[in-house]
Amino acid sequence: MSDKNVELLPSEIDAVLDRYGITRDKPTITQISRFDRLKDLPGTIDAYKLAKKQIDCQLILAGGVASDDPEGMGVYQEILKKVEGDEDIHVLIGSPPFSEIEINAFQRASDIIMQKSLKEGFGLVVSEGLWKGKPVIGGATGGIPMQVLDGATGYLVNSAEGAAHRIISLLKNPELAKKLGETGKEHVRNNFLITRQIKDYLLLMLSLEGPSGVVRS
Repeated sequence: MSDKNVELLPSEIDAVLDRYGITRDKPTITQISRFDRLKDLPGTIDAYKLAKKQIDCQLILAGGVASDDPEGMGVYQEILKKVEGDEDIHVLIGSPPFSEIEINAFQRASDIIMQKSLKEGFGLVVSEGLWKGKPVIGGATGGIPMQVLDGATGYLVNSAEGAAHRIISLLKNPELAKKLGETGKEHVRNNFLITRQIKDYLLLMLSLEGPSGVVRS
């Protein structure tokens, strides 16, 4: 129910994209993450460039710099240099960080969500992408495989070449992308919402009931 995950009207999405000069005339790939070496933004850019040789598309890289990361601004500058000259790559840095509505709009405007991390915890942004009904291509590391079920809710990759292959496949097969996105949303609904936690608590209480039906303390 947060602003980052609620449904948005098409006009609300368009308003955010217009603010950042992003058109909707070609497929969109998006990675939302801070500018951190472990997020492998260069790998995401390389995957996009390889995919673009076969199908015209654009890339959104949106995030911020962690206050406790002295390398963050350096990574941001390196990314700007790497994408120089490609008007279809939108590198957006939030200062202060983007609002939840903006992140929501970027993801809902996308055809594919990327999270090509080299190391990652649970990676909440992965589930947020799946909740929008989008297929997610993620690094096969940390908590991402809990969310991205390879071939069911998206794809797990280990290289830019592998990610490019999956991008091309999804952009050329929109029905497949839609199916993965729908499965991904149900995966989040069944496993990562507070309603699932409530169910777990209720099942725990039932398991503690004694023979008389009284919950044991």
